[in-house]
Formats: sequence, structure tokens, C-alpha cells
Amino acid sequence: MTVQNGSAEYSHINIPKIKFTKLFINGHFVDSISGKRFESVDPRSGEVIADIAEGEKEDVDLAVKAAREAFDNGPWPRLTGCERRRIMLKFADLIDENVEELAALDAIDGGKLYKIGKTMEIPSAAESIRYFAGAADKIHGSTLKMSRELHGYTLREPIGVVGHIIPWNFPSLMFTMKVGPALAAGCTMVVKPAEQTPLSALYYAHLSKLAGIPDGVLNVVTGYGHTAGAAISSHMDIDKVCFTGSTEVGRLVMQAAAASNLKPVSLELGGKSPFIIFDDVDVDKVTDLALLGTLYNKGEVCVAGSRVFVQEGIYDKFLVKLVEKVKTWVVGDPFDPNVHQGPQVDKNQYERILSFIEHGKREGATLLTGGKPSDRKGYYIEPTIFIDVADDMTIAKEEIFGPVMSVMKFKTVEEVIKRANGTKYGLAAGIMTNDLNIANTVSRSIRAGVIWINCYFAFDRDLPYGGYKMSGFGRDMGMESLDKYLQVKSVAMPIYDSPWL
Repeated sequence: MTVQNGSAEYSHINIPKIKFTKLFINGHFVDSISGKRFESVDPRSGEVIADIAEGEKEDVDLAVKAAREAFDNGPWPRLTGCERRRIMLKFADLIDENVEELAALDAIDGGKLYKIGKTMEIPSAAESIRYFAGAADKIHGSTLKMSRELHGYTLREPIGVVGHIIPWNFPSLMFTMKVGPALAAGCTMVVKPAEQTPLSALYYAHLSKLAGIPDGVLNVVTGYGHTAGAAISSHMDIDKVCFTGSTEVGRLVMQAAAASNLKPVSLELGGKSPFIIFDDVDVDKVTDLALLGTLYNKGEVCVAGSRVFVQEGIYDKFLVKLVEKVKTWVVGDPFDPNVHQGPQVDKNQYERILSFIEHGKREGATLLTGGKPSDRKGYYIEPTIFIDVADDMTIAKEEIFGPVMSVMKFKTVEEVIKRANGTKYGLAAGIMTNDLNIANTVSRSIRAGVIWINCYFAFDRDLPYGGYKMSGFGRDMGMESLDKYLQVKSVAMPIYDSPWL
């Protein structure tokens, strides 16, 4: 592992002045009613970079009122699909035009790699809006063949006002993944970004206004989960809540939704994904993929393949390659193009990861490499690999959300299926094998929402994404994700003269 302390190569990057720090309600940036503000911190240094308006229940009430008025009486749900598509395409174009500034905001706010943001994540966010823009004029009901002398059909109508509560690990992708299908369906919404990463969400709100999205359709309330997030979950005038985050908070969201107006919820929660390597693969190639599966985005990925199961025939060779390759992994400033891993998102997450590493040591796992903070200012942690990990150890059971890998040996297909499923989570799994029978058997046996065979993080806008078990329910991406934002209304009428009239 290499620590990068600075480079003249990226000194030319213009870190933007932060322009938007207020709540975005009914098409305008406004202060919170209380006047409170909270600090947004740069994880590269631990220094405050902005004071952000702290929205609370009263601010959520105003945002919901604006969204309700925009839905009940405004133009957005009543526009043709073609008109919504045109505006959404303009929104996507504006995202592309501001890609560098958005990537820089996510880098200084969340420690995300600037080069990945600029070349992959922000362009993907724009494409997500385009994808759902293309669906806006293709939302159709069905004509039914009834069993009686009736004409029947269904309408698919927008569900209403949606509350989006999004996480901090992929602030741009999560914003557009939630907002895109809701806009296409004709919904209005209130978005609460994570308090750790509010900057890009406010910038997207600004761009939505420039694109022509009517006032009140897209509102952004920054603040804390236990206040603003709780107010969204329990609000009587919100028709649907979509939440991505921890399983613990997902429970609270579901309870609040049920206790209020019984609004439906969609939850994408935690994961502890198995990355299964059979002994017929190319060890050199699979080692690169295993490292990426755990360390990408500094391990702050809900589908991180951090439980790495390696068949005994290649186990020792795999460990040698793993140590060799992790030494080339560069930790440093996310603006440096040579860096693979930036800082953890904030001090709390940094300390949480370090506490899990200590758990691993105390419970008897062997530390193969890493295991401590990087020698620099900011919230940087060395890539950490444990071996001799038992399935009942804390580091094998709990979602760490950091650059920590547990490597475990297995013998048979039956054994690894049982161990892979021995978790409360079921978000994703990776299967590495050249044997088609093994790939088919294991993929059908693992209880998880996404299975990647001989690849990992193979996301696509067409591929539905969501979990089993305590990883939640509901799907993002793909045309199926539109269903979360639509109601099905059935209509029937007599074909001939009605005996009831």
C-alpha cells in the first residue's frame, strides 16, 4: 500500500466555490425556519468547508406543502410524457455541462475520487436521467379481456408526493437514481440528502430549476436523519418513501410510515456480500477483481464483496497475489489522478471502521496487511485484509462500510453456498468460476438480489437492483423501478346497455 501525500499533477484542478447552502423549497433557495446551520466537513483534512441550512420538521412541512400543491394543481403530473421527457433531457444536459464542478463537490464533501466522478459517476447520473426521460412517454395501462360483458382497462398514475432519503456514499448516483423515475412517472418530491454530503444535491436542485422543472416538483431539505428524515417518514401528506441506508434506520423509516398514513416504502439497506472464488479461475485476474470488490470507493459500498471465500486449491496462491497487489494500492488525496482510495466520509465513519478492525484482532483473526490509519491528515485508513476469519466473528457478520476484507477458505460447493447464505443480509454476491454448472447452481442458490458471475459492480441502468432479507425490498434502476412511483387504477364499464342504469 502506498500513501500519496501530494502531487503537482493535479494542482491545476479548480476546486469550486460553494454556491448553494440553503434549502431548496418551491423553486427557491431559502434559510431554514429556525435559522440553524450545520457544518459540512472536508474529509481530506477534517476542516469545515461550508455551513449548510439545517432543515427540521417545519421546513419539511413547507417542502411537502409545495410538493403537494405542485402535484394536486400544478402542471407536472398533467404534462404529456413527451413534455416531461424534453425537460428531463435538458436537466441531463445541464448535469453534463457542469460535470467538473459536481465531481469536485462530491470529492470535497465525501472524499470521492475526482477522476471517477468526472469520467464515470456524474456522466452516469446524467444518463440515468436520460434513461428515465425516455420512459416518460411510455407509461401505459392495459386493455383487459373481461369474463363478463364489460370493457375493462387499467391506468398507471403517479403515486403522488414522494419522500427520498438518500445516503452519502454515492450522492450523485443515488440522487438521480431516485429522482429520475419519480420525475418520469409525474410525481413531485422532497429529497433529503445525507448530512455528510449535501452539496451536490443542492447543485442538482439549481440545475433542475434551470432545466424548467416547475416550482414545487423537486424540493431539497438538508438536515439530519433524526429530524428532517424522521419528519419525511412520518408525514401524513407524503404518499411514498424511498430510503437507502442502514438496516437499523430502515426499520425506523418503516415504523414511522406505518404509524402515520400507512404509506408504502421502498428500502435498500445494508449488505455483507460474499465474493466466491473457485479454484478453476485465473488467480492473477481474480485478485484484481477481489480487491476492487472490497476497496472501491474506500469500501463505502453496500454491495462490497468483503467476505471473500477462496477454494482451498488456490487459497495460498491467492494470498500471495493479494499481498503483492495491495502494496500497489495508492491511498491519498481524491483529486490526485494516481490515487485509488480517498478518505472515509467523516470522522464517525473513520472511527467506526477502526473499531471493527480492533474487533477482528481481539476475536482472533489474523491481520495480513493494513489495519491502521494512514500517516497523513484526514480520515484515511490503510486497505486492511484479515485471514483466519470464522463465520461468527464480528468482521464476518457486520457491515463495516470501509476498506476491510475477510478472506476465508472453503472446500466444496455445498459448503460455500451454506456459508454465503449464513448472513442476515442478501444484497449481492460474486461468483468466480469457469464451470457453467457451478455458476448456475450457485447463482440459483444464493439468496441475494444481484448476482455477478465473473464480474463485480456490474451495474447498469437496465438491471434492477435491490435486496433480499434484511437488505430491504423494492428495486432501483431498470424499468421495474418505475412501478414504485405508479398506482394501478382499474376501470370497468358495460359494453351494452347497463341493467343498473
